Order: sequence, then C-alpha cells, then structure tokens
Amino acid sequence: SCRPSLCDKVITMFRTIVLALALVGASAFAPVRPAASPRAAVVVSETKSDLVELAGKCNPAVKFFDPLNLAEQEFWGDSNEATIAFLRYSEIKHGRIAMFAFVGYCAQANGIHWPWAMTKAGDAFPTDLSPPEQWDAIPEAAKWQIFMVIAFLEFWNESTGTHYMRGGKIGAFPALSGEDSPLPHPVPFNLYDPFGLSAKKSEEAKARGLKIEINNGRLAQIGIMAFLAEAKVPGSVPLLAGCVKPYDGDSMAPFLSNFDMFNL
Repeated sequence: SCRPSLCDKVITMFRTIVLALALVGASAFAPVRPAASPRAAVVVSETKSDLVELAGKCNPAVKFFDPLNLAEQEFWGDSNEATIAFLRYSEIKHGRIAMFAFVGYCAQANGIHWPWAMTKAGDAFPTDLSPPEQWDAIPEAAKWQIFMVIAFLEFWNESTGTHYMRGGKIGAFPALSGEDSPLPHPVPFNLYDPFGLSAKKSEEAKARGLKIEINNGRLAQIGIMAFLAEAKVPGSVPLLAGCVKPYDGDSMAPFLSNFDMFNL
C-alpha cells in the first residue's frame, strides 16, 4: 500500500494518460483537411466498380452486396475514392480483430491460457468461467493496459506514413521495427507481417492472400457475434445450442462491473 496523497497523485496521473490516449485514438477518425482541396490531395484509384470486381472474386455466389449504398457516399465531405478506401480498410481491420476474437473465444472456452500467473500476486487464470466472465474477472488495471496498447496502435496506424485515405496501401500497418520504422525504441517484430513472409511473395500471391483474409474476416465477424448472441440469449443460434456457456453480463460494456476510472 501507499500513502493516500501519493495514491491520489498516481491515480490522477494514470487518468490523465488514459484520457490523452483515448483522445488521440478518437482524433484518428477525424478527417484530414489540408489547405488545398481535399479531393485534389487524394491519390487513390479504387472506385465502386473496383469493389464490384473484388466482391465477385471474393464470393462469386453473393457478389457485390451494399444495401445501404455506402460505396456511393462521400464521408466528411471527402471524395468517394477516399470513402471507399476508409470502408475497405475498416472491413479488413474489423475482420482481423474478429479472427483474433474468434480464436481467442475458442481457446478460452476450452481452458487454454498463458502458462504464467494472471497477476503478480500469483492469481491463476480462471478456467471454469466463460470467456466473457473471464474478462470480467481480470483486474481493472489489466483492462486499461490492454486498451492503452490498442490506443497506441490506433494512433500509430493513423499518424504514420501515407494515410490509407490519401493513397496509402490498404491493409498495411506502419512498421514498428527495422529501417522503415521511426520509433526510437527498439521493437522486435512488426505488427504487419512480423516474420517477413509476405515480402517474399509475388504480387499475385499477395492479392490472393488478401481475398482469403477478407473472406475469413467476414466469417469470423459472423462467428464471434454468434458466440456472444448465444451466450446472452441461449437458443438464439441453433447451431451453437448447448455449446456456449450462458452469460448474464453485457459484452458491449467492458467496464460494466468496475468502470470507476473517471468516476462515471
């Protein structure tokens, strides 16, 4: 334990850091407005016709599906090409996160966890709880650490290199290590292609791999939402009936049980 005054200072500093990172992550979604016309600054070539072609290659049965006509919009007053780049990157990123979530849910539901203790005090990872209950059981500080790392990655992705809405490569993540990284602190691996496998592939192989990734990401998004729906409302997903432990919490409120960092 520590003196009350010292604890108050530490908590205040921690709140300030978290709030700053949260604001940085949120500002990443604000449109970039250069002095010149934003349309002239966008150097991207993908249009709705490119999406139609890509959709046919990803899924010849469904093909292009856009009931909300998002591919014809101009978000934040920007160009349609920039909007399409935003939508494409959003789908790829959400697909990747969903793949992590789906595999993680399966691992946690089967009692698979890291070999070390969950806390410095020696507390073990809970194995008799459902994945959402395991999240509720971890310390609040651990949750904030996870969100702070995510906030940094969002900041790094949105602020480093050529932005994907301005001609940057869709799906690529700025380098964290190597000669291409401006980070002053050494990082052992890049988040994107950490082992350099993609660098050795042909452009045709990379294009095929991206289509596979898009399809897997779409399935993973459906899969993780199915897990959460069945856990919350047993029987809502007939194929998962009896396979998913019920959960009476709120998966969309990650700090529901102890959200007191900002006295909310």
